[in-house]
Amino acid sequence: MKKQAFLYKSTLSLVLFVFAVMLLLPIIISLTNSLMTEHEIGHNYNLIGQMTNAASGGKDLFVNLKLLPDWVSFEQYAKVLLETPNYLNMFWNSVLLVVPIIGGQVAVAALAAYAFAKLQYRGRDSLFFVYLMAMLMPFQVTLVPNYIIADKLGLLNSAGAIILPGIFSAFGVFMLRQFMLTIPNAYVEAAIMDGAGHLMIFYRIILPLIKPGLAALVVLLFVDYWNMVEQPLIFLDDAIKQPLSLYLSRIQQEAKGIGFAASVLYMSPMVLLFLYAESYFIQGVQLSGVKG
Repeated sequence: MKKQAFLYKSTLSLVLFVFAVMLLLPIIISLTNSLMTEHEIGHNYNLIGQMTNAASGGKDLFVNLKLLPDWVSFEQYAKVLLETPNYLNMFWNSVLLVVPIIGGQVAVAALAAYAFAKLQYRGRDSLFFVYLMAMLMPFQVTLVPNYIIADKLGLLNSAGAIILPGIFSAFGVFMLRQFMLTIPNAYVEAAIMDGAGHLMIFYRIILPLIKPGLAALVVLLFVDYWNMVEQPLIFLDDAIKQPLSLYLSRIQQEAKGIGFAASVLYMSPMVLLFLYAESYFIQGVQLSGVKG
């Protein structure tokens, strides 16, 4: 039995290791290729040949996939950060869009989740059901109403057309409400008996207890809105106002050699945020699904 259990665990570990390598391989390739020179990238991926042979049916094209560069170089990073002003401009466009959305949605969602989880009033469950329906609707369903509202408010081609709908998204309310259900109601009842109001209960009792849920929500929102494409593509006409997520797809056409460095820099904020809040994130995701 012990031998069978050992073989089972070894086989499972090997399978999981293979899947982990497959998932990490694109990231590893992007990181190592970003340390190559532009000449080496052009040779490995036949960037010039792809354009010249496209008319002939794509024959004689080759991709020399390499994990390690022949010579470590930071040439790509220098070109992205120092010689490509559009990259930095759109990086800050992304920051100015994502940070207000996260801050606003966390504040609104925390207050609304408290009302759904700890306050007793008529129609609470029915209203929360409406929230769930709004959350389950795909972006394409709400696109036209959001576009009409933004047009009526004069927000088209401005950051407000993206920030305002993002702040009042239903996902954060759902997630924090599920997390608050894990907090015993006795805490709230004891505070009310001591004369505390709901605002004091929220700030002094609830907020300190939901830090893992808030951290998990921040990470999920950052990944979602940092990678958004449809919203800025539709609501922002001026390319100078668009975020980095749109520019990253165009940088391959403008300067193919620096695509790997741009990709590494693009995903770095998400990786750093996850590593910083990893323990809170895992705990928050686990506890948010304990109760329904």
